[in-house]
Amino acid sequence: MNGHDFTLHSTRCVALPSGALYLTDHDTLCVSDLHLGKSDRIARRSGVMLPPYEVRETLEKLQNDINALNPKTLICLGDSFDDLDAAKSLHDDMRLLLTALQAGRKWVWIEGNHDPGPADLGGVHLAEFKAGTLTFRHIATHQIAEVSGHYHPNHRVAGRSRPAFIYDKNRLILPAFGTYTGGLSSHAGDLRRLFSEPAIAVLTGAKALAVPLTQAPPPRHFRGKSY
Repeated sequence: MNGHDFTLHSTRCVALPSGALYLTDHDTLCVSDLHLGKSDRIARRSGVMLPPYEVRETLEKLQNDINALNPKTLICLGDSFDDLDAAKSLHDDMRLLLTALQAGRKWVWIEGNHDPGPADLGGVHLAEFKAGTLTFRHIATHQIAEVSGHYHPNHRVAGRSRPAFIYDKNRLILPAFGTYTGGLSSHAGDLRRLFSEPAIAVLTGAKALAVPLTQAPPPRHFRGKSY
């Protein structure tokens, strides 16, 4: 799988190159911040037209991980849809693909700030979910043993920035899995204050690459993002 294996509060985890997390002992796959329908939401609110392929591209990437692992449980860790209208306006072929991905497994939608209510798309809708010793929620708190998303972390190595997992002994934050998602620097204050030393960033790509999360400051031009 070219993933990075680690343990968080006695739960065995694999950070996959795609940006998905796999819990080995619980046969559970977790993805965060799909933001399905973002192109639709942008067109609806601003009139700006983006290529309308991000839903298919994101779901097909998820399909690849599901085909490889066939997990018993799949957790979507919030902001699965860019807003509730985007969930309602999914094209029929994408609804069919999503239904096929859900078949034969438990599917958990965690509520995010973009999608605070349930959509009529199968699965269960929860504020939090527990697997093993870990609690899954959309936005990190200061509790221990938690897995969250929301911040879309990116980490820069050798001049190149990639979506990245970030974890320490207490918590893990997943990268955004969706195609049109953007990212927040791993050195931004909103992220760094959540982690103690030592912390690790795991860059996504062809292979999951784990590197120390150093105390280097963000670039001077960094302005953060709205998430």
